[in-house]
Amino acid sequence: MTIQQRPDWYSEPCFLGIDEAGRGPVLGPMVYACAYAPIAYRDQLAKQAYADSKTLNEDKREILFETIQQDSQISCLYDALSAADISVNMLSRDRISLNSLANESTFKLLNDVVQMGVNLQEVFVDTVGDAAKWQARLESKYPGVRFVVCPKADAIYPIVSAASIVAKVTRDRGLRDFVIREEAIAGGQDYGSGYPGDPVTIRWLEANVKMVFGYSDVVRFSWQTTTRLLEDAACKVQWENEAEDPGQHTLTFTTNSANVNDRAQCDMSQGNNAEPILMQQPVPPTRYLAKTSSGQSRHSYFRARKLQRVCAPI
Repeated sequence: MTIQQRPDWYSEPCFLGIDEAGRGPVLGPMVYACAYAPIAYRDQLAKQAYADSKTLNEDKREILFETIQQDSQISCLYDALSAADISVNMLSRDRISLNSLANESTFKLLNDVVQMGVNLQEVFVDTVGDAAKWQARLESKYPGVRFVVCPKADAIYPIVSAASIVAKVTRDRGLRDFVIREEAIAGGQDYGSGYPGDPVTIRWLEANVKMVFGYSDVVRFSWQTTTRLLEDAACKVQWENEAEDPGQHTLTFTTNSANVNDRAQCDMSQGNNAEPILMQQPVPPTRYLAKTSSGQSRHSYFRARKLQRVCAPI
């Protein structure tokens, strides 16, 4: 997303900084941002009050973010990866690590800047992990551009500090303004910073576990914090040995005291001692046709995501 319109100085030799916000939280997006400016503006940029966003309070970050937006000699882009996107990629069959997702965001930002015709000469990147390997990979992908990759770059290079502020403010606003579509959210959206070490965040997570569907899309299901809470509070899942049954499977709900062949919808009539369990029932391979549904009398999870009902097998 472009924060400023394309200025005339794009044709001049430019330098760029990249940083992220939201790598560790269990809630909300991870945001990568870049800030870039003409190299001739480097000395002037060093006089600004930009610093690593983690060392600034929220009010100061907001003020500096507005300053960056109004500075005609700086442009910024950001790429936001939602909690749902992170969960899907990290929990998929072909698992994509958070580092790989972060690398793709970096490539996307650099590609966008180059495609806009910016005369990019120097890039400074804040990194975690092996800086030398990441720098070599970037240099091979963008020949002719000088790269400096190092930890704490947001505290060393003002152009990276500016990117850090853009990333942090964008993430904080995204988390604050996130619309939770599910019903009956305990405590509203007072979920603190979103980090696993924040007691406010943990209390919100504990109060909002859904027995079947877990959590809203604002939560990262791939985090250990989420996994532990789901194991304690959500329905257990029993998987039959797929090697013995190559056919398709459906999930049905039952309890410890119910017959596994009786399909029920989380029957809680057996009392508090009956632990809800998701049981997997084998069915022969079938073909299905998509069918539009009115969405009436369906769980809010399906209505919120506009999921379609599937008709009977053909």
